[in-house]
Amino acid sequence: MGYLWCLLTFLPLASFLLLPNSFPFIHFLPCIHHGNLLRKTCQARSCIFNQYFWNATKNFRSESLLGEGGFGCVFKGWIDEHSYLPTKPGTGIVVAVKKLKRGSLQGYKEWLAEVNYLGQLRHDNLVRLIGYCSESDDRLLVYEYMPKGSLENHLFRKGVAPISWRVRMNIAVDVARGLSFLHSCEPNVIYRDLKASNILLDSEFNAKLSDFGLAREGPTGDKTHVSTRVMGTRGYAAPEYVATGHLTPKSDVYSFGVVLLELLSGKRALDQEKVGRVEETLVDWGKPLLSDSKRMLRIMDTRMGGQYSRKEAQAAASLALNCLHTDPKNRPSMVDVLEELERLLSSKDVLRTPDSRAIRRTPPARSR
Repeated sequence: MGYLWCLLTFLPLASFLLLPNSFPFIHFLPCIHHGNLLRKTCQARSCIFNQYFWNATKNFRSESLLGEGGFGCVFKGWIDEHSYLPTKPGTGIVVAVKKLKRGSLQGYKEWLAEVNYLGQLRHDNLVRLIGYCSESDDRLLVYEYMPKGSLENHLFRKGVAPISWRVRMNIAVDVARGLSFLHSCEPNVIYRDLKASNILLDSEFNAKLSDFGLAREGPTGDKTHVSTRVMGTRGYAAPEYVATGHLTPKSDVYSFGVVLLELLSGKRALDQEKVGRVEETLVDWGKPLLSDSKRMLRIMDTRMGGQYSRKEAQAAASLALNCLHTDPKNRPSMVDVLEELERLLSSKDVLRTPDSRAIRRTPPARSR
């Protein structure tokens, strides 16, 4: 099978790997073979050989496809719960396997960033990276499986039952917890690509941030920002970042405001059906309504059938407006956003999911 190079642990490596300078780098070491079976693992994350995932994902066929992005596809697969080795479909633990497209330098950079950040960071509201591997030009990332899929599907896909107000607000709290954790790291981490499709939901609609390919280390010392090539998704990116390339944690706060507006309205940040016509973002449409208490309820998703607290809706709308402030200095921090959302929901201990099962929320997430 030739030499198989796997990612074993985080050790300092030369700067040409293009990872943030203050984070430990990934060191490549050869794995050990026992006969024809790879059995080398690295801490809690498994070094997984590409060949074995052909069977574990039904040969990466379309029936196993969970989603597709700019630099790869995500497939449903299975691994053994003890060895973390790929196993036949239907046995072991269900996982999500991202198979990156070949020959993309940007895709390679994003793959390295995913391993660098998710390989080190542990929090209940970040998707867990289980394994990763690089062999020749084939690269895999293996994540915990999120059975409810993305927030995007539940808000915008036709034929999907609408999620309730309570679940929407709990999702907002979960996302705020994840971002607050990232911004509280030392050095802080700027997510840079918050959007509905990157928010994944578990079986009880608890939300987790996924896809850290664009994450960056934030400013340190007396620096006010980091300068970088503008990346991210139109409709979600903060205006000052788009205009100057200056990135700060407040850039994530703006994106959170967009997601909160999506949760309120059930409308996309950028309407794909308006391609070719005068383009209006959700923020362009929604901000005038958010700032007018008499017209604010016009933004609310009609699919909720009016089943929400008007007081809570107005508070959430006011918070979204603050997050969307044109001047980043006037936006709240994610810590402040989280406190406001938790205060908004503090008297609500029990929620009902769309299938009407009453469940009790777990206590606030902690880093692990």
